[in-house]
Amino acid sequence: MFPTSCDTFVALPPSTEGQRVVFGKNADRPSDEVQEVVYFRANDYDPGTKVECTYIEVEQAAHTHAVVLSRPAWLWGAEMGANEHQVCIGNEAVWGREGCDGEEALLGMDLVRLGLERADTAEKALHVITDLLERHGTGGSCMEDNCNFTYHNSFLIADRTEAWVLETSGQRWAAERVTEGFRNISNEYSITTRIDKEHPKLREYAKSQGWWDGVSEFNFAQAYSYMNTARIEASDSRYCEGKKMMEKSNGHITAETLMEILRDKESGINMEGAFLSAGSMVSVIPRDPTRSGVHYFTATPDPERSVFKPFIFVPDIRQLKHTCSPWYGEDDPVKQKPRFKSKPDRKHPLFLKHEVASAIIETTKERGKQILQNMRDLEKKKLAEMEVFLVKGVDLDDWPSLVNLFSNTAEEEMEAYSNRP
Repeated sequence: MFPTSCDTFVALPPSTEGQRVVFGKNADRPSDEVQEVVYFRANDYDPGTKVECTYIEVEQAAHTHAVVLSRPAWLWGAEMGANEHQVCIGNEAVWGREGCDGEEALLGMDLVRLGLERADTAEKALHVITDLLERHGTGGSCMEDNCNFTYHNSFLIADRTEAWVLETSGQRWAAERVTEGFRNISNEYSITTRIDKEHPKLREYAKSQGWWDGVSEFNFAQAYSYMNTARIEASDSRYCEGKKMMEKSNGHITAETLMEILRDKESGINMEGAFLSAGSMVSVIPRDPTRSGVHYFTATPDPERSVFKPFIFVPDIRQLKHTCSPWYGEDDPVKQKPRFKSKPDRKHPLFLKHEVASAIIETTKERGKQILQNMRDLEKKKLAEMEVFLVKGVDLDDWPSLVNLFSNTAEEEMEAYSNRP
């Protein structure tokens, strides 16, 4: 399988402006797939409760945190998301020497959601994911298709104080802690000799396979990857291009910085073709625990033609109606065995409007230019409004105006498609 995946970024002080952590990700998925943005409130569960993930059931936690997720509409998990404690997670597909054609188990995207629902810090999310990985493994098609498109996973997990890179090969894994500066991941292993946590048999297994001699310094990427470290660093991959772009803004990285990186087509980070950037996310998380984070999602393909719409966790949020796809319950072809015998229409209202706007942008120069300008003006306005909350915080008086913040912005985006200046 040719490596086709996503890109995820995090920047921590002193790389960012102000005492903030900035997180961003493009979810690169099949071009006919719909990415939805959905919200789930916090909940409590009785002992013995199970949760049905995409393919298998696992034990439910006693308590789950409120989460906002950007996900392929056909599955349970998520490509990326955040929780009420300002933990953010994104995952990437990676391939290596170890095969990944296992039986149906947890998808890496299921692990993203499980980590967000069960952990109030990045390190705890790391432990949630690795515990579930070791107990249940990963497996099953990662596309709404019977082609058995499978892969291992890498994750970037961030909170107010630190970030963790977690890279997996089967049920084995390595993790690197990031406390300052910036870090990005893409569709290749990137953890080398700096390993802060690892599977207890990570090195033993590599040695048994002849991937490591047991004497030289252990290098995870070199042992488990197809490519050696020098080739990875020297390649013109999206990983390297993303790293270069982050370096250019080092010390001044903001939400706008990551939005521009995610929109960059020359580097391939904003992907086009059979796989494209189907959804994008940027989060700004103040170090100050009294300040709320702001999480921006597109819910539409091609961030260059999309608006990053803000979301803030406050009580009484309802489901995000404009970006929630139709639900087919037990009649969904994904739930039937054999799976994927058909594909139902999963387009949500914003996606349908975006399709029309994209066609206009493609075919009508002046009108398309005006639509794009309307969208940028809306995004700039929302970024300015959110900056007020990032500086002063969110109080009780603000809650009513923020309950429908994301949905109201989605409505404004659809109005921006109408070509009014």
